[in-house]
Amino acid sequence: MSLQLDVQIASESPSLPSPSQFENWLEVGLQGLQESAQLTIRVVDLEEGAALNEQWRNRQGATNVLSFPATDEKQFMPDLLGDVVICAPVVEREAQEQGKPLEAHWAHLVIHGLLHLLGYDHQDDVQANTMESMETGILATLNYPDPYQTTGIQ
Repeated sequence: MSLQLDVQIASESPSLPSPSQFENWLEVGLQGLQESAQLTIRVVDLEEGAALNEQWRNRQGATNVLSFPATDEKQFMPDLLGDVVICAPVVEREAQEQGKPLEAHWAHLVIHGLLHLLGYDHQDDVQANTMESMETGILATLNYPDPYQTTGIQ
């Protein structure tokens, strides 16, 4: 597995995963799906998260994770997957509200964003079940609990 990862921290949160944690989660997530990959993870605060969510999804406020798959660049750079943007304060709030370990929730959202970059989605029940199953399996490999077991979130 060859992974080129650019981690950009644009958050003041004191409880962020380390770059090596992001790398480990992604390497496990990519196993069996892609031999080599290049992507960026950008960790943001509420203001940037909200601006991106409003600009790209026409939704108010920050969301937990946004994925921006590479499209036109794929013909020249087949390993380029795209960018994942994760809003740290939203991740922290959700973990607390849902009674989840913060690290496990971070891992889940990194894997969720990665699967979106790889073309997976959850627009209908069949897609959602496939993606949820993949996430649960990858997280189990990483020794994290099923993120859907108690909350049923998507």
